[in-house]
Amino acid sequence: MRRGLTAVAVLAAVTAVGCGDDGNGKDVVVAGTPPATPYSGPLYVPATATDKSGAAGRALECDGKMYDSGGADAWSEGDGGRTPEDGLRAYFNMEQPEVPRTGYRVERKADGRVLFSYDVDGRTKVAVVVAKDRKNRPGWGPESSASCDPAELPAGFAEAHGYEIWTDRDGRRVATTVVSSSVGAAHCDWQKAHFLQTGEGAKGRLYARDPDKVLPSEMLTAAYDGDVHMPANARDTGYRYQDWQLWLTPDASKAYVRTPAGVEAWPSVKDGQGCL
Repeated sequence: MRRGLTAVAVLAAVTAVGCGDDGNGKDVVVAGTPPATPYSGPLYVPATATDKSGAAGRALECDGKMYDSGGADAWSEGDGGRTPEDGLRAYFNMEQPEVPRTGYRVERKADGRVLFSYDVDGRTKVAVVVAKDRKNRPGWGPESSASCDPAELPAGFAEAHGYEIWTDRDGRRVATTVVSSSVGAAHCDWQKAHFLQTGEGAKGRLYARDPDKVLPSEMLTAAYDGDVHMPANARDTGYRYQDWQLWLTPDASKAYVRTPAGVEAWPSVKDGQGCL
């Protein structure tokens, strides 16, 4: 289920890195530490209309839901690699995924396929299955891929790629599909604005902080207010990002963010609005 271009994805600043390493000479594949119980299922699982993650999706060990996944399109001679490692690099080049590009290890080889995994605390958070010389896919290249939520990836990676990971009452990192925020997109000159996403799909809400009025007024349901009284019916969600505290009311038309300086009201963004 390749995630769609959500408002947060459009607005987040994403940094691309080179195909062979992370720009600092680090290897895309490392020896790693073999897991206590490596993935033992099939390395080929046919994609379906509702699940394109294939074997890669089965190899994941997410704390929450799978975040992103996909199969592979056809490619021409020379696009694939000569080795499985080259096939992994081809995945980065072809798919441009928002996942780490170094530190993968070979978890399993079978039937002309290799499973590469990126682990955090001994659990697979990104899985890529590469295969050799499949139909319309000459050389080594990606067959299936899947990843966990950015909140389950290393903090340094998430921050470097524009993800602001919130925490819950107990200080645990919260999935970006539950709540996340980001600075506005530079190519729309929205860097002085901030966006907050709660939930996903039809139940999701996008809010905006716009103290400098850089956003078109017609995209917001109301004006941003940086100094308000907390509504009596507002509840503390327990979600925190640095010194921000997120409070919500039943009508969800505004998000209230408590800061050391007071309370701000972030209006919701109208449907279909965003930076293109």
